[in-house]
Amino acid sequence: MQQLEKPIQKPYSLEDWRKGYESQKQELEYWIEDIEGEIPQELSGTLYRNGPGFLDVYGTPLQHPFDGDGMITAFTFNEGKCFFRNRFVKTKEFLEEQKAGKMLYRGVFGSQKPGGWLANLFDLKIKNIANTNVIHWGGKLLALWEAAHPYHLNPENLETVGLDNLDGILEAGEVFSAHPRIDPASSFNNGKPSLVNFGVKTGLSSTITIYELDEKGKLLQKYSHIIDGFSFIHDFVITPNYCIFFQNPTTYNPFPFLFGLRGAGECVKFLDNQPTKIILIPRNAPHKDVITLETEAGFIFHHANAFEVNEQEIVVDSICYAKLSQIDPDTSYKEVDFDKLAPGQLWRFQLNLQDGKVTKKLIDPRCVEFPSIHPNKVGRDYRYLFIGSAHHPTSNAPLQALLKLDLQTNEQQFYSFAPKGFAGEPVFVPKANPQSEDDGWVFNLIYDSSRHKSDLVIFDGQDISSPVATLHLKQHIPYGLHGSWKSKS
Repeated sequence: MQQLEKPIQKPYSLEDWRKGYESQKQELEYWIEDIEGEIPQELSGTLYRNGPGFLDVYGTPLQHPFDGDGMITAFTFNEGKCFFRNRFVKTKEFLEEQKAGKMLYRGVFGSQKPGGWLANLFDLKIKNIANTNVIHWGGKLLALWEAAHPYHLNPENLETVGLDNLDGILEAGEVFSAHPRIDPASSFNNGKPSLVNFGVKTGLSSTITIYELDEKGKLLQKYSHIIDGFSFIHDFVITPNYCIFFQNPTTYNPFPFLFGLRGAGECVKFLDNQPTKIILIPRNAPHKDVITLETEAGFIFHHANAFEVNEQEIVVDSICYAKLSQIDPDTSYKEVDFDKLAPGQLWRFQLNLQDGKVTKKLIDPRCVEFPSIHPNKVGRDYRYLFIGSAHHPTSNAPLQALLKLDLQTNEQQFYSFAPKGFAGEPVFVPKANPQSEDDGWVFNLIYDSSRHKSDLVIFDGQDISSPVATLHLKQHIPYGLHGSWKSKS
């Protein structure tokens, strides 16, 4: 008689996971006093995080969490102490809805105004939710969303200054994505750091515009390239000589959105019978010798890094899904069945520019997302990767752990917050005088469902077997997206 396999016991409950998607409507500031362990004395600076703070608008639940208004959290460290502050990004649309006391705007990913299709018919107004990333660059703190201009914030108190065109760099209608890359030693800035970012205008063809800014926020280069077809590009990678984009195989039918029947994100369709295009745009002027390669279909939100092996070979490490999970307009995102979804897994793509071939291999089978590396290794060969991970080694599930990968030896370190803790993006911060690539601190903002509050957990990058310090907040922070570290110096 054949013995049946025992079902895998889940290290989480959907009920616990859902609670992390409750709105946080309070704006607070306080010294964090409930601490396990000790905050490293050498930490001096601010960890900024961004993500949706509202998951409903005056009682109307959002159909997708990515439609939520951006809320910035700041953890400021000095002499072994930490001060916490959170503030909403006061966008024009946010203030209008606050004044009206109701939902006035449709969400890009799927949220509709109350009143059915008639209330949404031909309403194409875009709400800048400024909810995806936050960076300090050129003397400004900027809240980023990929479909609009950034919002300028006061870095000291997080109050909103206003919509920002980067001192005239961005023209009307141009966008500045939520995934900039900082080249640590740019040949276009005399070996000093430069910020490289992009914006995409989509249509029957799509235009990618690339911006390179020096450390003062001044424009070094701005150039564009037109690609065929609709593009859903959320992230990109750089090397010293290229900006690299993966054009996911998708199409877009605008008519259900125009007629008020669906959100824009619900009109995107994944084409699993079409290849993924890899577009390499030269950073060197005149930026004309663009290379386009193809690989088998898959969907990529985030990349870990890229580097040039030689003039003809480039490596790109990415979180790849077998397909894009379609947004279901009839089902709440809180009712997700993780077992039916394709997990995000870390893959290595090797691009041969001479013969145009692309080979790929699976680095690790775990369900992972939100990679983080040493900032000086961006666009360069690197060894260590920190990433959010599911607890189980192969099953798809919410992120509940921190995974450290040694890409040279294949050794791993792993720390899990299961069953009650849920993780997000780690942020790696090098020590002042690092002795190795992993000699630094790793920050992880964790939602603790047993307390319905969040913790900021600090690890030593060389050994993540146990936290160095756990900072208990007085409230929960809804699951966030991206963030960055700004050193005090």
